[in-house]
Amino acid sequence: MSPTNRTVVVTGIGATTPLGGDAASFWEALVAGKSGVRLLEQDWAADLPVRIAAQIAVEPGEIIPRPQARKLDRSAQFALIAAKEAWKDAGFTAKAGEDVSANPDRVGTVIASGIGGVTTLLDQYDVLKEKGVRRVSPHTVPMLMPNSPAANVGIELGARAGVHTPVSACASGAEAIGYAIEMIRTGRADVVVAGGTEAAIHPLPIVAFGNMMAMSKNNDDPEGASRPYDSGRDGFVLGEGAGVIVLESEEHAKARGARIYAEAIGQGISADAHHITQPEPSGNGIAHALQNLLDNTDLKPAEIMHVNAHATSTPQGDVAEIKALRKVFGDDVDHMAISATKSMTGHLLGGAGGIETVASILALVNRTAPPTINLDDLDPEVNADVVRGEARQLPEGRIAVLNDSFGFGGHNVVLAFRTV
Repeated sequence: MSPTNRTVVVTGIGATTPLGGDAASFWEALVAGKSGVRLLEQDWAADLPVRIAAQIAVEPGEIIPRPQARKLDRSAQFALIAAKEAWKDAGFTAKAGEDVSANPDRVGTVIASGIGGVTTLLDQYDVLKEKGVRRVSPHTVPMLMPNSPAANVGIELGARAGVHTPVSACASGAEAIGYAIEMIRTGRADVVVAGGTEAAIHPLPIVAFGNMMAMSKNNDDPEGASRPYDSGRDGFVLGEGAGVIVLESEEHAKARGARIYAEAIGQGISADAHHITQPEPSGNGIAHALQNLLDNTDLKPAEIMHVNAHATSTPQGDVAEIKALRKVFGDDVDHMAISATKSMTGHLLGGAGGIETVASILALVNRTAPPTINLDDLDPEVNADVVRGEARQLPEGRIAVLNDSFGFGGHNVVLAFRTV
């Protein structure tokens, strides 16, 4: 193929999530239908209207040395853990350049965050007010920058082809992966480490989301609070963590004998231009992203057997996504097994597209669609085949999966992957 139309493949995956500290444990818990949502036990949460969240399963302090961790916002810590796992999983034994199969000038990084170092910003402001100017950390600015996770991963892995940070609210992680696919397809890089991260479990974001009526207040039943597609759903549950994948040109991956998980077919992107927080109710904006994906790739609707839906558990968003799928795919939606994994992980905001891409790729590799839990009463407007209660086997043969991500501001991103 020409350098401007190269096939892109996935060769590594990594994750640290509310369900597990690596990709394997995350997938095992996801397929088992386990919830990572818990009651917050911190003192600051006691009087909040929302006292539940999906906190990380393995604290980064157990993995990252303390001197390094002190210079990194929590979001960057998550990204670094997931990226190093994905890099190793792809078969690289050292940073680019030291591992001769990775030329640092041809390795890039695209790690997104919807909010960035918000906990650093807020915590250091508290330090300033309570302890004075001399106690504010000199690392504050490089810690709070939204590009800090991408930059630190790039430094760690020796990536010099470019370091990028899309910021598109809850679509950020998926947009990062889409951007990485284009970096390789157009010849800018041979290898790109891409994904999303978020660490926003803090009183201010929780109260702010809660006051805009976006979050579930079901404090009495944390594990049952995230209820995508259920008639009784009342908002999302905040989660934290990161999901990262390694993308390569097919020729580069084959030349070094890498294991290939899947082909990254491409992305579809659009904007609603409707409302800063509410989705366009008919699903037209999402439909444009889906159609854009079909128009710019060789993907056929008949190939799509699984959709990892955005499905945050909000009344309007869940239905708009199904309407969009019907608009574009029509009756083909009937053979697509739809999973809403935020029922288990909560909503990782800018990190959602990262961990859900990892889930989508593992669903493809293992021919298994994860379940949607807490779905007791299917909303009658959700006229689709939602995988409920237990995981489901996917068909054999050459199949494709979609990962949908949508964000405040009207950002719509759809990613597609296919068996090889």
